[in-house]
This record gives sequence, structure tokens and C-alpha cells, in this order.
Amino acid sequence: MKLFSLILPITLLSSFSAGASTDIKLGPKITADGFDCRFSLFPQPGDPLDAVLKKMDEVSATFRSAQAQFEWDIYQKVIDEIAEVDTGSIYYRRSGKEVEMMAEVKKSGTSASELKPDEKYVLFSGGKIRLYQKKIDQVTEFDLGKNRSDFEAYVVLGFGGSGQDLLKAFDVTYVGPETIDGIATAKLRLIPKSEKVKSMYKEIYLWIDLERGISVQQQLITPQGDYRLAKYSNIQVNGKKIPDDVFKLKTTSKTQTIVPKG
Repeated sequence: MKLFSLILPITLLSSFSAGASTDIKLGPKITADGFDCRFSLFPQPGDPLDAVLKKMDEVSATFRSAQAQFEWDIYQKVIDEIAEVDTGSIYYRRSGKEVEMMAEVKKSGTSASELKPDEKYVLFSGGKIRLYQKKIDQVTEFDLGKNRSDFEAYVVLGFGGSGQDLLKAFDVTYVGPETIDGIATAKLRLIPKSEKVKSMYKEIYLWIDLERGISVQQQLITPQGDYRLAKYSNIQVNGKKIPDDVFKLKTTSKTQTIVPKG
């Protein structure tokens, strides 16, 4: 498995520009075919995008925790097919300004019908990312340092992050309504403001549950046309307390830890 499919946002860190400009023109676009309902930064009151972002702001203000099951589909354009599928569970919790995330990959395969047990864990906590691959009993640790706050913005993308946070890092466009597994959603297109980030991920799509203000599906697309499609189900927000041990790696006395340089 490619490491980026598990800790995808980590590749954004070296290039993320926290000071990107937010000077974007307002208002709807008018096309030769008539009115186009898509809106860009910053949305006017009453715009479809404005309503979605306000809902996300509302959810973010009271967000404490979330958990869900996921399926991550890794598409490679060179072979024009899904190259890998991962399934498992993901957990988030916030205490004050601290955010923690644990992604537990339980099965992997070349398709959803050919999954085999393959446990991997990705923990974001205390300003570090730790990837534990149980099969080889190895932890790969990344210290985010000054990039910690930037990474957090991507960790909570669609899961507790506010609409205003989106506007700071992306040019946001309302694509339109779409139903995902029976859930009414708003599809948003995000274009990174940082040119360096855009060179790695040219666009991101979020499908935001209109009732709960969280993402039920995400797609991150590279300039080469590869993408990761993340689909979430059985989502619980601010439910019962997630046990503390969920946010701990279950390593062994023989686990080897590697800290990449640079």
C-alpha cells in the first residue's frame, strides 16, 4: 500500500501556505446558458454555499467527537481502475483546541469484493502522526512541529471543521445537491489557495450532509488524475464518549519505531 493513501494530508504539510490570500471576487456566475447557481468566495446571505458553510460553523462550535466506518478507494489513472480498497473505522475527538484522530484500517484489497485482513493504524495526537503497520510490527512517526495547526485543518476537513476554516484555505464552489446512499448532501468543490498544494492535489470534493453539517464522502484528486474517494457510513457525532484507549497504538515489546528525516 502506498503510504499517502493512509496519511494523505501529510504530503500537504511541506507546502501548505498558512498565509494564503483570501481576496476573491463575490457573487454568482452568469453563463451563455443563463444563471449558474454555483457561488465562490465569499458567499452572500441566501446563497446555497452560504447556508452549507453556516451549518458547518454551527456544528463545529459544538463538536466534541465523531466516529464512522469508512471505505477508501484508491484510483490510478495510468491503469484506469481502482488499485486498492481499504476499509475500517475512524475516530475524532476534540478537547479545547486539541484534536485527535485515529484511523483503523482492518482490511485491504484490490477491490471491495477481494478484501483481506491487513491491520494498519494512523494516529494523530500531540502534534505527531504515527503509522503502525501490524503485519511488520513497525511504527513510522512524523513530528509535525510548526505545521501542526495546518495539518489539523485537513484532519477535520468535513468532520468538525468550520465553514470559515474552508474559506481560509480553499476557493470554495457550490456544485449542487446530490443524494449519497439516501442522504441529501451539498457537493462542494475546493481548490487549494496554495499553488504548491495545488501541484499535488488540484481539487477536493466534499459531500456535506445537509442535516448534520458533516462530510459523508470526500474525493481528493491529483494533477495526474489519480484520486482517493473516501466514503463514510454509520456516522456518529457527539455520541457516547469514545474510550481513551482508542487513541493509543496497540504495539508490542518488539515494535520498531522509525522516524524519517527531513
